[in-house]
Amino acid sequence: MHRAIPGILLALSLALVASISNASPSASQPVASEANAAKPQQYLYVLRLVARLHDDSAWTDADNAAVSQHFQRLQAATAAGQVILAGRTTESGDKTMGLVIFEAANEDEARRFMESDPCVIAGVMTATLHPYAVALQRAPRN
Repeated sequence: MHRAIPGILLALSLALVASISNASPSASQPVASEANAAKPQQYLYVLRLVARLHDDSAWTDADNAAVSQHFQRLQAATAAGQVILAGRTTESGDKTMGLVIFEAANEDEARRFMESDPCVIAGVMTATLHPYAVALQRAPRN
């Protein structure tokens, strides 16, 4: 299921773009505002381990599999251009957290993306969604 999500999101995005491009602008709403409406918004979700996994010895094979699926899903979403940045702190236990900065058409789509994270579904991590805007970004290093 998780491998199909980027494809579904792409299909939904293409459908949204097609519906906007087929709509005729009204006199009270210029074409530029339609382009802004179709522009993806940025969001951030913060991931935290559930309390039972603060002890490294508590991890099960199923927990580790969920993390592997989570990483593969984020790799695919990054390659598709939806995820801007994803990572985690290098602290352990209750101090560790991860974050994902990504684009979505609206908050509902962003929430669906977050809630379909394999770690959230498996109960390995909790997640909170926040509207976000990247203000500065360094150029890629060679």
